[in-house]
Amino acid sequence: MDSDQPSRKMLITVTKDGPYAVSGGPPLSKQAIGSNSEGESVDWLPGETIAAGASYFLCRCGQSARKPFCDGTHAKVGFDGEETAARQPYAAQSQEIDGPALALTDAESLCAFARFCDRDGKVWNSVSEARTSLARQAFANQVGQCPSGRLVAWDLATRKQTEPQLPPSIVLIEDPQKGVSGPVWVRGGIEIIAADGFAYQVRNRVTLCRCGQSSNKPFCDGTHASIGFTDE
Repeated sequence: MDSDQPSRKMLITVTKDGPYAVSGGPPLSKQAIGSNSEGESVDWLPGETIAAGASYFLCRCGQSARKPFCDGTHAKVGFDGEETAARQPYAAQSQEIDGPALALTDAESLCAFARFCDRDGKVWNSVSEARTSLARQAFANQVGQCPSGRLVAWDLATRKQTEPQLPPSIVLIEDPQKGVSGPVWVRGGIEIIAADGFAYQVRNRVTLCRCGQSSNKPFCDGTHASIGFTDE
């Protein structure tokens, strides 16, 4: 399930009890979760582009006064950034639901609470109804909106993923519907290295915690929503 490596070496290194060290110049920006009149997540809305340079440090303790960048506060507050996430490949962490033409795999521990999966009767139900080409495309698009890569849509005939085309980039998620700031969305196959040197599986969609409170570090587990985290 690994995605192709980007053409230039972009890298995120999780530092011990400190920030994310970003190198290789991946562009940094904000995007917001767009919702409809029922409050359902329906689209990604582009936001500001943030000047960052070729190398930069992103806060992961949630307490920097220079968010999204680190200002050293992690050391002052004694931030515990221990990485507790499972290190098995996605395939080993996920469960599969098969429909007539498509399959859905789900690694629940990676959920970042973006809620795109909940509209239109929930993707876990709609996979069994995606029979026509239009329905299959709508299902694949909805699954692909999941920023964390918890959910992946598959073509049963070819056993290939139906992934969105995401450029190598880093996006800071904002969630106006819930009034919170979400995780660091790592897109397009940027490699992530643990503080002890372990290389996490390279994937097209990954979300890293930036509130400092996830129980699945370095990945987001949705805690930002329950604690009301914002980067203001």
